[in-house]
Amino acid sequence: MMEKAQAQKRIDELRKLIDYHRWRYYVLDQPEISDSEYDKLVLELQKLEEQFPDLITPNSPTQRVGAPPAKEFKPVKHLLPMLSLDNAFNSEDLLAFDRRVKRILGEVPLQYVCELKFDGLAVSLRYEKGVFTLGATRGDGYEGEEVTNNLRTLKSLTLNLFCPDPPELLEARGEVIMTYPDFERLNEERASRGEPLFANPRNAAAGSVRQLDPKITAERKLDIFIYGMGACRGKEFSTHWEILQYLKSCGLKISDKVRLVDSIEEAIDFCKEWQEKRGDLPFGVDGAVVKVNSIEYQEKLGFTTHSPRWAIAYKFPAAEEITRVEDIKVYVGRTGALTPVAHLAPVEIDGSTVSRATLHNEDEVKRKDVRIGDWVVVHKAGAVIPEIISVLKERRTGKETPFEMPKRCPVCGAEAIRLPGEAVTRCTNISCPAQVVERILHFCRSMDIEGLGPAIVVQLHNLGLAKDVGDIYFLNMEKMLQLERMGPILAKKLLNQIETSKNKPLRQLITALGILQVGEHVADLLTRKYHSIDDFFRVSLEELQAIPGIGPSIAESIVVFFRQPETKALIEKLKKAGVRMEEEEIREEKKPLSGKTFVFTGTLSRFTREQAEGLVRRLGGEVSSSVSRRTSFVVVGENPGSKYDKARELNLNILGEEEFLKMLKEIGVEGIS
Repeated sequence: MMEKAQAQKRIDELRKLIDYHRWRYYVLDQPEISDSEYDKLVLELQKLEEQFPDLITPNSPTQRVGAPPAKEFKPVKHLLPMLSLDNAFNSEDLLAFDRRVKRILGEVPLQYVCELKFDGLAVSLRYEKGVFTLGATRGDGYEGEEVTNNLRTLKSLTLNLFCPDPPELLEARGEVIMTYPDFERLNEERASRGEPLFANPRNAAAGSVRQLDPKITAERKLDIFIYGMGACRGKEFSTHWEILQYLKSCGLKISDKVRLVDSIEEAIDFCKEWQEKRGDLPFGVDGAVVKVNSIEYQEKLGFTTHSPRWAIAYKFPAAEEITRVEDIKVYVGRTGALTPVAHLAPVEIDGSTVSRATLHNEDEVKRKDVRIGDWVVVHKAGAVIPEIISVLKERRTGKETPFEMPKRCPVCGAEAIRLPGEAVTRCTNISCPAQVVERILHFCRSMDIEGLGPAIVVQLHNLGLAKDVGDIYFLNMEKMLQLERMGPILAKKLLNQIETSKNKPLRQLITALGILQVGEHVADLLTRKYHSIDDFFRVSLEELQAIPGIGPSIAESIVVFFRQPETKALIEKLKKAGVRMEEEEIREEKKPLSGKTFVFTGTLSRFTREQAEGLVRRLGGEVSSSVSRRTSFVVVGENPGSKYDKARELNLNILGEEEFLKMLKEIGVEGIS
């Protein structure tokens, strides 16, 4: 057994290594090792800490979710206040701010630092000799709530500063945020469980940080950007820009959108630029912040009772407005989901006209008590779909109409069901016209039928040539030439693609059918056990749930799908067309890529990145997101990135897509063209 002194040395090494690679991955987005290599480092550290529990520290990478739930939030006084900023709403306000600054300082050369104003939860992070010791919310600016253990769970937060000679004490100021995709994913999960939805990413971020149990915070995907410094003992700075660069060198996450400018006119340009471009960001911003760069000038300018005189917030137009619900209509998506959508009196929000807002599902309509005729507050921010966040019930007249979810599909009239544990009601008809175009597009993507995109599929459907996915296989030259801008050469190419797809593996067909909750991974699990499409018409709920990874909801979705007469008719049509319906199992002992690690870079033309990676895994190989000396093969598509350059530097085995396909054929993989 390792002696304690040796263990301490190795533990220190591992913590530094893990912190470094976490920083490369979560802050810089430039990983140097594979996920499996990172996991091995963490596992080694965990085992050592289990052997020597007295060597565990709160800032160990293993302790990010190690704290027990708190009974309450303790008050924390900030060493320096976190004051709010005065607001500017137009260029004239910013010019007036510049004049006020110069009135106090005189006509001196001025530089400003321009930053995005993140729409999240402001926090203060206290580091003592480089170690994160305390985290607190902004609160009233003078006193906040301690949320140290919750903030430790943020993977992009540095717990131990990288700088060689850290200050005795440093307060970093930042904003905890949630990206739009993670916000939408969280709300979808909550909706499926029938839980109340968060109104916007800001509320989701704030609610996630203010959880008494850090494990709940850790389950939410949160990020953090550092934008400044409070108290600092042991180091001095002459400019705000210098502070930001120093914090960045310490491993803290600084936005790459920060800009140093030489005039207020350039600052105005920055504000207007990001007012236009904020929809391009994956997270919410509600404005920009302009700060005097010189610390000396900041001290001369000082503070009012509530805000610094050396900074101002330029506020973007409001993303919330009041309007009236004129109707609530139900729409049907590709998976048959019935989604209630509020039709609104058009209103201008965030630079665009909004006339619809999602209501998610039946439970959400009831929770908010939205009725036809109600006056409501509508929220829109960047990429988030507009939604109703509250009802102005005091404006009701008694003429408003409550909403009822239909029992049958509003498009085809088929039975609409709500599976156990779900909040979504769905149409059960695979041939429902509302689903056909999206189902065909999904089928073509899953079966690698290149060229059959939205423009062509919509034409095929409108002309009655593709009423369901099975009709794809009965197209011919005469039918194809009925389409606009379709010549014999393109038609022949598409027909060849369709013909080739008939021999795709069963797992791709199962994915392509668009069964609710059945993607590539679940299809792979299913076809390891069942090797014929006919098996699925006989399988029971109990048999499906016995497969590891298949839960009750997925199992019921599969059984419901295959008991529909429309499904039976479609499969018979596909069989008649000659589509492959059976598959040989790749047995465990026959997996030819065991022990091999693959990295993919660039755009592949024969299949998607996910399909290629899934194929490697099914053949026993491992897929990594980064290149290292342990990488067996780097598969290169069009426009490869830095992974290709690194593979060349390390003299690794580099495969073009054709070489990769040749490898697959040589090891006996069928259905590859």
